[in-house]
Amino acid sequence: MSLFGLGRNQKTFRPKKSAPSGTKGAQLRKHIDATLGSGNLREAVKLPPGEDLNEWLAVNTVDFFNQVNLLFGTLTEFCTPENCSTMTAGPKYEYRWADGVQIKKPIEVSAPKYVEYLMDWIETQLDDESIFPQKLGAAFPPNFKEVVKTIFKRLFRVYAHIYHTHFQKIVSLKEEAHLNTCFKHFILFTHEFGLIDKKELAPLQEIIESIIAPY
Repeated sequence: MSLFGLGRNQKTFRPKKSAPSGTKGAQLRKHIDATLGSGNLREAVKLPPGEDLNEWLAVNTVDFFNQVNLLFGTLTEFCTPENCSTMTAGPKYEYRWADGVQIKKPIEVSAPKYVEYLMDWIETQLDDESIFPQKLGAAFPPNFKEVVKTIFKRLFRVYAHIYHTHFQKIVSLKEEAHLNTCFKHFILFTHEFGLIDKKELAPLQEIIESIIAPY
């Protein structure tokens, strides 16, 4: 059984978040499923004709949150405070945690603690109807894209840590194709909508260039 299905680490997964915005979110999810099924990730990330950009960003933010959650859930027995005492992406990059509310000054934490803080923080954003409105036609806040950009910037750090620290483990679990497809989808989406600054992408620059270059 695939570790990305109902694997042995299922207890570490959070409940899957569902799309915001009622029936609209559900319609957009069907569009995502249909376009992803075609195998053309470049087309799958594009804003569908006539759709609202914020609705599209919202439904995809939920999807990418769920995807990274699931990916990291397969590594919890390997990514431990003992093995990963700091949240790094190779020798040059270390990430410290701050949310601006409970923790205002960035603190050094282990990689699993960083991811735990991050997923809790994202979940709080997704559950806040003043940021991610659930009702059809409800207005998004003026700073919505900035919130989304912060979420994607931080989700990228989980990918950066996985690739730099746990890629051999992913290979041994025979899940590298799945990881690579998830990351490719993530990068094409963030590239399409300008969600992550180039300097933030530096830890995985070579992989990213190989994803974007063919287009």
